[in-house]
Amino acid sequence: MSETLTQALPPTTRGDRIARFLRTYYIYFVLVAVVVVLSVASLDKFDLFERGNFLNQNNIINILRVSAPLLTLAGAFTLLMVSGYIDLSVGSAMSLSAVVYALLAINGVPFLPAVALTLVIGVGLGAINGFLVVKLKITPVIATLITLSLYKGIALLLVQDGVSAIKSGGDLKMPGWFNSYGREGVLLGLPMAFWVAVLVTLVLVVAQNRTLLGKYAAATGGNPTAAKLSGIKTGGIVILLYVIVGVSAALAGIARSSFMSLGDPLSGDGMELSAILVVLLGGTAFSGGEGRVLRSFIGALIIMALTVGMLTLVPAYFQTLLIGAALLAAAASNHLISRKEAAS
Repeated sequence: MSETLTQALPPTTRGDRIARFLRTYYIYFVLVAVVVVLSVASLDKFDLFERGNFLNQNNIINILRVSAPLLTLAGAFTLLMVSGYIDLSVGSAMSLSAVVYALLAINGVPFLPAVALTLVIGVGLGAINGFLVVKLKITPVIATLITLSLYKGIALLLVQDGVSAIKSGGDLKMPGWFNSYGREGVLLGLPMAFWVAVLVTLVLVVAQNRTLLGKYAAATGGNPTAAKLSGIKTGGIVILLYVIVGVSAALAGIARSSFMSLGDPLSGDGMELSAILVVLLGGTAFSGGEGRVLRSFIGALIIMALTVGMLTLVPAYFQTLLIGAALLAAAASNHLISRKEAAS
């Protein structure tokens, strides 16, 4: 019987093996190529770089500091998209979390309670999105567009009239520890916020590969009807994934606020597009069912390296165009790969 099945399957050619290898590991080759190109390019015009050397240790540390929010968010966003859902409010949730964290700090709340309270806010923001999508049956794009505006509006309301952000001024001063997480804190030579992003990613990699959460997320995104018939409580899985995204957005907001030394209600603008771009670049199917947390993390490193590089290599008015073109290219390639795999 096994011999009959083996004969019925088409033989695996060398070209098929090469194509499978490239689909699995292409993201790592892209990262190496980006580093090589930026290393030989002229980058001495930008403050983050020293003497135009991209691989200088201080430059790498600075880039990782800037990248920490997106790296923190990439894994959770991947799992949500694997389940077939999306969250366009992550930028606003990040901004609101940054404002709340700064507001707590400047009013004398110690570090750990400020972080804990901000993360609780993230849980609430994610739960609201999950409730709108699962319980009220609002389309994810529409639901999270609503909360995008809602969360940003709340962030703006928390900032006093005539002030652009929560920051030191007058009788209020940011505590000395405020910059330690996102800017000054270093562990083993690398930024503290980067290590937290790595830890979050590793936890989500394990969750995707070794727990029911990852399997149920893929099943929900691949075939939600079959998942429900199999006894999977897809609604609960989706709500949980939205909560995880909310917590990740709160962590990202803490990193951004600490890095900037203020709580800016606009600090997360555009993060939703960056998150979509990195997960598509990492090979996550926009329709759900397929995607890898680790590849999205590598995709985030690529995007941030390119973003920083573009600040000096490309005129400002071309940067938005290039990001849009990259998003289009990632979506198109993602669609073509998914269609080819479905046909095979």
